Amino acid sequence: MELDPKAFLSKAYAAERRRLIGEKALPRVLPGLRPEGTVYLAAADGELMVSLIQSNYQGFGSGVLVPGTGIALQNRGLGFSLEEGHPNRVGPGKRPFHTIIPGFLTREGKPLGPFGVMGGFMQPQGHVQVVVALADFGLNPQAALDRPRWQVVPGDEVLLEPGIPQATALFLKDLGHRVRYEAEYGLFGRGQAVFRLGEALVGASDPRAEGLALAW
Repeated sequence: MELDPKAFLSKAYAAERRRLIGEKALPRVLPGLRPEGTVYLAAADGELMVSLIQSNYQGFGSGVLVPGTGIALQNRGLGFSLEEGHPNRVGPGKRPFHTIIPGFLTREGKPLGPFGVMGGFMQPQGHVQVVVALADFGLNPQAALDRPRWQVVPGDEVLLEPGIPQATALFLKDLGHRVRYEAEYGLFGRGQAVFRLGEALVGASDPRAEGLALAW
């Protein structure tokens, strides 16, 4: 259910939260918002295209605010390493791996459009699958986002969305993969896209998320 941000400033919401206070300690009580912390936006008009992603990462991010704005800076640096010899070690001229990936596609040197798939370590895997759907299978942007996905997770296991044929699962098992179907669609990313097709701009929104494609 969508929540109006103004509801969190209401007397009724304050009363609801106040009723949770009792004599005994409670586990962490969520404020009624989803726990995800990443927002992706793809936007375009006749002259400009924007691929924007923002995530505080853990909790409220770094805990450092931009003076005068109230904007919290992220702490994505936690994903990097200071360990000598580690492949994700921070160093001069390196680009340590992290999962903030605002994507953008071009065709023959001309902009096709911005796209992105949120979802932690699903992001790079989701990007690959969306590009394959667009470039290799010729799907339109919405069909490319709708298409069932897979995800490789720690433990060398491959998760499959419902909708991927059983024959594909059996083929992967024959190759030695540990395969499991997963019904939780939120594990497979949440994407948005705006692409230029001829003279038109075509927007698409992932059915796994609460976003939408909007023209104005």
